[in-house]
Amino acid sequence: MSSVLITGASRGIGRATAIELAARGHRVIATARRPEDLADLPVDQRLRLDVTDQESVDAALRDAGEVDVLVSNAGATVRGPMENVPVSEVEALFQLNTLGPLRVVQGLLPTMRERGAGRMVFVSSVQGRLVVPIIGPYSASKWALEAFAETLAVEAGHFGVKVSILQPGAVSSGGAERAKSFFAENDPYAPLLQQFAALRGTSIFETITPEDVATAVADTIEQPDPPLRVPVGAPARTALEARKTAPEEAPFVPVTLDW
Repeated sequence: MSSVLITGASRGIGRATAIELAARGHRVIATARRPEDLADLPVDQRLRLDVTDQESVDAALRDAGEVDVLVSNAGATVRGPMENVPVSEVEALFQLNTLGPLRVVQGLLPTMRERGAGRMVFVSSVQGRLVVPIIGPYSASKWALEAFAETLAVEAGHFGVKVSILQPGAVSSGGAERAKSFFAENDPYAPLLQQFAALRGTSIFETITPEDVATAVADTIEQPDPPLRVPVGAPARTALEARKTAPEEAPFVPVTLDW
């Protein structure tokens, strides 16, 4: 069984993944900014790791010991039209969703490369391949994450390190409810927000559970030759297929909006 380090394991997808991998017999190193939130997880190690802090990353990787697999999961989102979201909030999102994974990768990859083996699994989103209005900064951070990950698949793959990108659609992890919102009073973009709120849970925006994603993560890790991209759930597969076949001449949104 593999030694697996998971970022953002205190709740949602990360927590479910820690439980699933431990149940399958893997040595799980669960990490979070608040390690006390990991106390009830049935894992081998519980470490403090803030992916936005290089010193925290370095300390956690020293304490983790040998790591066969990285599950890069820590992340967050915001809600608001591009006109409103402060640039400082976009920067913070990129620090967490995009540059944070890169910090951890740079700490783990040298050893994996020298060993000639390793796995890196990045929890992205369908929004790593398409955009959803009012969630633009999150989409941008995931597009960038996927560019990093695909580059790693080429560069590190040469040394036996395998990279996979998981792309769920809407997940009932509580992330949307915790998201910062940047809508003004009487905001002209409010109708767009209301339309997407009404769509959640139906058709292409049908939610899946953190456990669904955790199963996909574990299955991907245990595949001898995993694919680069793994859509998670039927809604994700439908949305990504629609993106693939859509013309490039105009913006693509996976639903029709009355706007």
